[in-house]
Amino acid sequence: MIQALVLGLIQGLTEFIPVSSSAHLRIAGIFLEGGKDPGAAFTAIIQLGTETAVLVYFWKDIVRIVRAFFLGLLRTKGADGEVRVPRTDHDYRMGWLIIIGSLPIVILGVLLQNLIENQFRSLWIIAFTMIVFGVLLGVVDHLGRKQKTIEDLGVRDGVIFGLAQALALIPGVSRSGGTIGAGLVLGYTRAAAARYSFLLAIPAVWGSGLYELVKTARDPGAEVFSGVETLAATVVAFGVGLVVIAFFLRYLNRGSFLPFVAYRIVLGILLVGLLMSGVIQP
Repeated sequence: MIQALVLGLIQGLTEFIPVSSSAHLRIAGIFLEGGKDPGAAFTAIIQLGTETAVLVYFWKDIVRIVRAFFLGLLRTKGADGEVRVPRTDHDYRMGWLIIIGSLPIVILGVLLQNLIENQFRSLWIIAFTMIVFGVLLGVVDHLGRKQKTIEDLGVRDGVIFGLAQALALIPGVSRSGGTIGAGLVLGYTRAAAARYSFLLAIPAVWGSGLYELVKTARDPGAEVFSGVETLAATVVAFGVGLVVIAFFLRYLNRGSFLPFVAYRIVLGILLVGLLMSGVIQP
């Protein structure tokens, strides 16, 4: 139970900052009893905790987007006979952009499921992605124009954000790091890219988490942690994640990604050293 709670804490601390929560959970597995990998299923399930934090934090935005999407889709008219939500409405378009942006990770998640649950969890791959994508994040953060707001988001950019999110299927890339980095390349502000990144993650993470939850319920003996332990980790991830969202969005108004870039590179190099010396196994 203590180990599960620690992993829930790690998930909450690392899900929203660009350092890859799945990589940290995999690395933390080295220090668990028997050095066991917590597993892709456990990781996906406790991410439901941090995504619930997103629902709570952005609740008003989510309700507004969902309402506008369905009113616009159904062409609902008001008492004056005019369409209540025109299809040029920003919130209506955001509904479509979240759906469109979610397609790449859904398709690739299904096609690459075996790789995601096995080969992609190699510590060699995690070390490589931590370093390489850390450097890339630093470069785009330094060179990005940071002028566009979330109102400037269109279909092309939504697809690019979605493709960047799909890279997070590989532990070490980071869902927030990949999508925010793509946003910086496209010229968005850090805050605008982060906001869309968090909203974009909702369908993918809930879909993945619920799928793994059902699969685990059918075969609970295959998992490292019991259902109660996984639930406890999920609750901790929710509470910590809610605090981290608020902190990170405030931080982005004035801070750069340099501390996260440096951390990623140092951790990646440390992993390489431990693997090459044989202290840990990939």
